[in-house]
Amino acid sequence: MRVIPVWEAEGTVLCHDITEIIPGKVAGRAFKKGHVVKKEDISKLLKLGKEHLYVWEVNQNVIHENDAAMRIAKAVAGPGIILTAPIEGKVELKAQIPGMLKINLDALEELNDINEVIVASIHSHQLVSVGEIVAGCRVVPLVIEANKIKNVENIGRLSFPVMEIKPLKPLKVGIVTTGSEVYHGRIQDQFGPVLDRKITALGSRVVRQIIVDDAIDMIDNAIKTLIQDGAEMIITTGGMSVDPDDVTPAGIRSAGGRVVAYGAPVLPGSMFMLAYIGSIPVLGLPGCVMYRKTTIFDLVIPRILAGDELNRKDIVRLAHGGLCTNCDPCRYPHCAFGKGN
Repeated sequence: MRVIPVWEAEGTVLCHDITEIIPGKVAGRAFKKGHVVKKEDISKLLKLGKEHLYVWEVNQNVIHENDAAMRIAKAVAGPGIILTAPIEGKVELKAQIPGMLKINLDALEELNDINEVIVASIHSHQLVSVGEIVAGCRVVPLVIEANKIKNVENIGRLSFPVMEIKPLKPLKVGIVTTGSEVYHGRIQDQFGPVLDRKITALGSRVVRQIIVDDAIDMIDNAIKTLIQDGAEMIITTGGMSVDPDDVTPAGIRSAGGRVVAYGAPVLPGSMFMLAYIGSIPVLGLPGCVMYRKTTIFDLVIPRILAGDELNRKDIVRLAHGGLCTNCDPCRYPHCAFGKGN
């Protein structure tokens, strides 16, 4: 910060507000702290009695907060994200398309470890709609050292994309419903309508549901039949608890399923199973998905539709934030459930 004559101030940055008072007419801020002085401002500043100003000088070594925020946002933003114009030193990142927000958390931490650089976001791995704000960028001072912004841009290049919106791919989904009580018509299946509603809401569709008895060979054959019919994801329901006759996991393995996880640190949904047959995900759903509004299914399915091939570590990381507190009314997805990873 330095003091300079006002007629030499063009291109510098004000370090303080300048007020204008005209009795009976005006009493307020004429120029805001952070304003870049223009040639046409000089005559007004002189009329306000300002012959000298406290300013920051913007040069090749320092960058104004608006320009810095924009450069940070450009370094961070990946596909599916648009930027707002800088307002009072802040640039917002918004979803250009509906989909799942994916953030490189290591890169985000590295960016914020640069002194005076601020990048704040909502949680990764959540669904967002068009126009939703997903992050904001700014710097702390009115001007910042240029080398700090260059460091931000370098991290952005090496970790690209730091943030992106991944569109959900519409998949053909096959459902295998197990249970002797349903197979023999003693009760009506309640799982199918719930899954159909959730899957349709995410842009995919159920192509076929096969109801089978609690038999490994029937589950095996149903899974293989659905895959032959073109199913790109298989969901099995029923038979996922600890009862001796719960044979769905064995049926998935028999059909060639490579098990990623059986059991997940999520409540509700701990008896969840994830496997792959080739590149086709196979989900074994516990009974809670049928009657609880939000479960592990709601955490995992968007990531699969966004193209993620989940591994065991992905499931383990759900533990932090994996407890649903059953709020009334339910606020999901605007709550902590599933947001720890």
